[in-house]
Amino acid sequence: MIDEKKIEALKAEHRDLEEQLARSDAVLDLKGRTVLAKRYAEIEEILTLYARVQKISAEIQGNESLITSGGDTALAELAQEELVSLRAQKEKTEKELVELLSPNIYAKYKCAIIEIRAGAGGDEAALFAGALYRMYLRYAQRKGWDVTLIDSSQTPLGGFKDIVLEITGKGVYDDMRRESGVHRVQRIPDTEKQGRIHTSTISVAVLPQAEEAEVTINPVDIRMETYRSGGAGGQNVNKVETAVRLIHIPTGLVVASQAERSQARNKEKAMQILQAKITEAQKEKEQGERGKMRKEQIGTADRSEKIRTYNFPQDRVTDHRAKLSWHNIEGIMDGDIAAMLDDIKKTLAAEE
Repeated sequence: MIDEKKIEALKAEHRDLEEQLARSDAVLDLKGRTVLAKRYAEIEEILTLYARVQKISAEIQGNESLITSGGDTALAELAQEELVSLRAQKEKTEKELVELLSPNIYAKYKCAIIEIRAGAGGDEAALFAGALYRMYLRYAQRKGWDVTLIDSSQTPLGGFKDIVLEITGKGVYDDMRRESGVHRVQRIPDTEKQGRIHTSTISVAVLPQAEEAEVTINPVDIRMETYRSGGAGGQNVNKVETAVRLIHIPTGLVVASQAERSQARNKEKAMQILQAKITEAQKEKEQGERGKMRKEQIGTADRSEKIRTYNFPQDRVTDHRAKLSWHNIEGIMDGDIAAMLDDIKKTLAAEE
């Protein structure tokens, strides 16, 4: 149900922001003006959806009146057909609006760093790590998100020991955060000559990246190493040391970036990943004993916990947290995971 009082409050805030942004004086610095513009855009999106709901509701009411008026039968039939489509549009738009109006602590994260690492299973685990990467890539493309491959370590058979990618887009972290954990695959590898089913594991970590740094890192705590990028590139890549590895001495965290063509850009990208990792580590530490109790009761979906099994012989994907299964594994591996993620989100919502 739409909170009309909240809508009215947002309209008033929208008008106030419009007045502040229209001022030509220098009361606001660039950063302050950027913050106001961002908030203005957020409210603008909500009010646009609200106006669309109102417009569709008016059209529904008009069609219902036409049907019950007892007038032209042909027009009434057309109105009835249109009514089905209008009601579906209204339901979809209202759902989007309610989600925007509901407070979401994860909404501020419009960028996620995803780490995929091969676990038990040797070459087969590395091959499936690549398959998961392609699954997330296809899904991001369907959503219209931007994907940047930050770092990777490829195996001779075309698999990956590890892959680090950055995905940017609206709602990306909230959508992807439940992918953190151990993914298990059961299938007959291409390298298997006797037709035996192999079981392998891959760990996935999804880290939020805030638009502004949430922690401050002392430069003296960082050791930087440079090396030649292992991927394809232009004149600089593979010829000079453009790739960057950062070691955070107090925590021992290590991050790397080789996606960019310059050392400076790779250092910047690696710093962003390091910021995200340290922020996540601090949040986990702050949770303390309360967090430990919660983990024991409902599980954490962290890297040490099996969250999902991809069973190829049975054409089935099972999420062990939600206790749900889906078929059409070929479509799922091609990025058709929207329905699956939505089902998991709804099932786990009560536990979050």
